Amino acid sequence: MNSQFLIGYSPRKTFLHRLNGSTKLIGFVALSLIGMITYDTRFLAGIFLFSGILFYFSKISYQEIALVLKVIMAFAALNLIMVYVFAPGYGMTIYGTQHMLWGSPQHYFNLSWEEVFYIFNLFLKYTFAVPLALIFLLTTNPSEFAASLNRIGIPYRTSYAVEIALRYIPSVQRDYRTISLAQQARGYEISKKAKLRTRIIGSAQIILPLIFTSLDRIEVVSQAMELRRFGHNKKRTWYLAQPFALRDFLALATIVVIVIWGVVLFKINGGRFWNPFK
Repeated sequence: MNSQFLIGYSPRKTFLHRLNGSTKLIGFVALSLIGMITYDTRFLAGIFLFSGILFYFSKISYQEIALVLKVIMAFAALNLIMVYVFAPGYGMTIYGTQHMLWGSPQHYFNLSWEEVFYIFNLFLKYTFAVPLALIFLLTTNPSEFAASLNRIGIPYRTSYAVEIALRYIPSVQRDYRTISLAQQARGYEISKKAKLRTRIIGSAQIILPLIFTSLDRIEVVSQAMELRRFGHNKKRTWYLAQPFALRDFLALATIVVIVIWGVVLFKINGGRFWNPFK
């Protein structure tokens, strides 16, 4: 099995891999929330650069995430196009000025610098969190992460459910790849050589056996957990449990500084939007 088709935890010797799973989760959630709320282009560009630097130091290769990035970029591009089609003058409404590239404010399909600027902000919002999510997914050991969640007070049943979900992602991809190869062996051409319509139909035919395979695995796991009386006791021990270290506190301090700076910009800008046109 070619590893580039599997998106999941990959052990490497980087400082991001050594960070506690809870630290990475807090960082991902905090930065994502502040990034989704603000429309300050300077702040969004800064977070985008920061996440890109972290992604570089995570040593995750492009081949591992190429398919995911292509899908995300395709959906982001489609969303941005729809934003313009349904509200081409929304940027002028937000920033209160009119600097036209073509057309006039009276025409429905026009384009202004304000609209371009607004769409660029949306693009930064869609893309800055992608490296953070991939870093969290590919650098966090599911078992260690579940132990960390339980350590900070989350019930171990919930923590274990999160662990199973993270472990299940590569398994689903592996099953999809196996079923795809089996379909191709039976004469269904769904590789890159086939037409797009043929590939879409072939991929749809994989979904049903993939669902049944997933349900079988869920039943096996649930029965095994029930036989071992999972959830009977109020507490449990963990095979992998990583305590918070100095590097985790430094990382959390950095996250707090970034979030505080984002909140301060709300006060400076008088709201969520930074308006360079005034």
